Amino acid sequence: MNRRNNIYIELAYLLLLGASFGAVLVLGIIVASVVFNSEHYLATALLSHYNEGILMGEIFHRFSYWIYGLSMAVFVYEVLEYRALRRDGIAQIAALVVIGTSLMFSGVYAPKILEMQALGIAATQSDAFDALHKASELDFKILALALGVLFFRRVMLLRVVKQ
Repeated sequence: MNRRNNIYIELAYLLLLGASFGAVLVLGIIVASVVFNSEHYLATALLSHYNEGILMGEIFHRFSYWIYGLSMAVFVYEVLEYRALRRDGIAQIAALVVIGTSLMFSGVYAPKILEMQALGIAATQSDAFDALHKASELDFKILALALGVLFFRRVMLLRVVKQ
């Protein structure tokens, strides 16, 4: 397949990266701040902080399916680029970080947080839960940064005329 036919695959990949980057930002910045400050938007405080956490946990659990798909797509696309001798160090490093942080978030942090939430409110007030939650937030921020770098690097590489 020549470069001209690959443009649709490259555009689909960029769309996936851009949508994922946007979703991570929206979930982390907008959704979390609204859910965890629900008392500002409702007439009365209907939800406790624990129940707000349950809602966010379910949102992130469902988003994990998207993240698994993203990590598989990034892996396949970047391996194909590597095999086609279209190698770029920045894109490769960013892709590895995207895959690693995606799998950590979806396979470790989200399930562990849901597991601790299922144990009840006392488990979510422990130091272990707080440390786990902070680590998952850091992982999500690194994922956002890596997605942004990978997206913009792949856009820049599209502009390069290859012979």
